[in-house]
Amino acid sequence: MTLAQRKRLLMKASPWLLLVFLVLFWELVCFAFQIPDYLFPAPTEIWRSWLEYRPQIIEHATQTLFTTVVGFALAVAFGLVLGMLVGSSPVIYKAVYPLMVGFNSIPKVAFVPVLVVWFGIGTVPAILTAFLISFFPVVVNMATGLATLEPELQDVMRSLGASRIDILKKVALPRSMPYFFASLKVAITLAFVGSVISETVASNVGIGYLMLSASSTMDMGLVFAGLVVIGVMGVVMYEVFALVERRMTGWAIRGSDPAF
Repeated sequence: MTLAQRKRLLMKASPWLLLVFLVLFWELVCFAFQIPDYLFPAPTEIWRSWLEYRPQIIEHATQTLFTTVVGFALAVAFGLVLGMLVGSSPVIYKAVYPLMVGFNSIPKVAFVPVLVVWFGIGTVPAILTAFLISFFPVVVNMATGLATLEPELQDVMRSLGASRIDILKKVALPRSMPYFFASLKVAITLAFVGSVISETVASNVGIGYLMLSASSTMDMGLVFAGLVVIGVMGVVMYEVFALVERRMTGWAIRGSDPAF
């Protein structure tokens, strides 16, 4: 095996090696200090809770994944359109951007009681909370990708007789795709945050509700099992969009592998 192959193998294995180390260290700390399970459960206790409550966890996790994906899809559709409008027009950028910053500064949990009054408890507030918390990165990144198009490229396209629409379709949009896919990786993790926030406040189903119910009975093993499930779903969705990003925008990241 060559040195380059060993480096690539180490890079691929490094997340798993770090995860194993952290789990073993966590277990050792809980064992050495005899930390009660109702305060800070060891990984073995979390695994026991997973085995005991697996059907319930899967049921609630499916609901959380559904609300997250739907809210995220709405955020992408809305954010893509608004980002294109904001990024392609300086007037709209100046008018809309301060309002979006102000809106994004409001804690989204503050919207949950309002959504409950409008739509009742359950799925709809969770979807809308996921949407509200995740659309901003899509808008900002898409607008940034379009607004930072090099003037030289625009001048070259105009000299070739291209219209503003041609420049948008043939140059601006392809160039902004790395920004767009970067925003998707951020937005999907935020969408999980929004769903779980709403489920803990105004729902009777979902991982957030399950964790809240478990904490009321001091079943911290089940609480941490819910946290682990959310983390796993977030990582999986992140990697899905990272894979799509590499396939769609490989031209922008080729040759950028870190060397060490």
